[in-house]
Amino acid sequence: MIPVRGYAGQRVAVLGLGRSGLAAARGLLAGGAQPLCWDDSAEARQRAGASGFAPVDLTRAGAFDGVAALIVSPGVAHLYPRPNRVVVVAQHAGVPVDNDIGLFFRSFATADWDRFDVAPRVVAVTGSNGKSTTSALIHHVLCHAGREAQLAGNIGVGVLDMQPAGNGGVVVLELSSYQTELARALTPDIAVFTNLTADHLDRHGGLGGYFAAKRRLFAEGAPDRAVIGVDEAEGRFLAGQMALGPGDDRVIRVSSGTRLGGPGWSVFARKGFLAEWRKGRQVASVDLRGVRGLPGAHNHQNACAAWAACRSLGLAPKLIEQAFHAFEGLAHRSQLVAEAGGVAFVNDSKATNAESAAKALQAFASIRWIAGGLGKDGGIAGLGPHLGAVAKAYLIGHSAREFALQLGEVSHEICETMERAVARAAEEAQPGETVLLAPAAASFDQYPDFEKRGEDFVDAVNRHLGR
Repeated sequence: MIPVRGYAGQRVAVLGLGRSGLAAARGLLAGGAQPLCWDDSAEARQRAGASGFAPVDLTRAGAFDGVAALIVSPGVAHLYPRPNRVVVVAQHAGVPVDNDIGLFFRSFATADWDRFDVAPRVVAVTGSNGKSTTSALIHHVLCHAGREAQLAGNIGVGVLDMQPAGNGGVVVLELSSYQTELARALTPDIAVFTNLTADHLDRHGGLGGYFAAKRRLFAEGAPDRAVIGVDEAEGRFLAGQMALGPGDDRVIRVSSGTRLGGPGWSVFARKGFLAEWRKGRQVASVDLRGVRGLPGAHNHQNACAAWAACRSLGLAPKLIEQAFHAFEGLAHRSQLVAEAGGVAFVNDSKATNAESAAKALQAFASIRWIAGGLGKDGGIAGLGPHLGAVAKAYLIGHSAREFALQLGEVSHEICETMERAVARAAEEAQPGETVLLAPAAASFDQYPDFEKRGEDFVDAVNRHLGR
């Protein structure tokens, strides 16, 4: 645990008692503060009480008298589409609002660092897609290299539940826009921006607000090195803002599909090959086509970002390449579940919209596609250009019939359930084909979250294969 510094002897309110909220409460208590905990959910308040934090009603009159700060969990709205009523009361009382990420950055460095040979470092990863895989891949490479490393934030443990870093230790944080938007302190040593696509627009008041939330990690944090995906206009804009000139190697530009030039530092992937260029010449190259845990162009972009971060930490190209081949991927993100009779079974349950499903569909040559769930605006109408590799679609859930109408000439079957879809796809799959779960829809019609949907797919595959 990382004790929170700066609030000893003071009362600090905590709103939202999920994983990050309870970790914040524990960190505050360890740092000598008095946490006042509240959640709008009675169930969450009960869980907090069982953990030793008796709820204090922050909605009552005078609740913020003598309170030094309000710590808000990521899921709690503080501005758009409308702020939580507790946040409004705190703002009227003039109480500063922060989150656990802000507490982490103000508390991470300690007096123990004076005796370290190498100061600990923080790598923070944000972006719309790929940040979980990129964060996990960086952490994996560091562990493979024998470096002390911890993974936290949106993945792994809550940031304040980590152990204090040791000599030369590295913390890898996956940060969402909800986290970067509110944190009052953001000071990573290396900041990574993967890409930007429209998401969470209601929470941020539009695409501009969403990008502004991501940009804070760089503009407020002033990292020593910025790794920036430049395949979208926002990334190119951000890289231009961060660099002092074309040859400024504090900015590493990253791309999947575009050969990057110029005198600066860049890492890009084309046709399955990763290349690193510095000062106008190539310094490393890796064939990513045989890396089973990173299939497809979208994962090659993740590999480029992770490569750049690890090179910034001083790791050698050969060591990073070896670690890439040992990476098994993340659950529910292009996860290879099984292979039998020449057929691969891949779980990409995290592909909850058409755009992320498109990337999965481009990663494999011949696909038996399991899709459906609670469809989003537009369904899969925009996937037409990406269906060339689909031998047949097996449709499940609430939007199965809607999706069927949008498939055009693609062969399909309405299966309703995951069990039937896996069975039918496995029965009809030929050697060399991939049975791919890439739903292009939310999970809430049949499952509590995409993780449970992915687990159901894995269980169905194992049952079909007699495992």
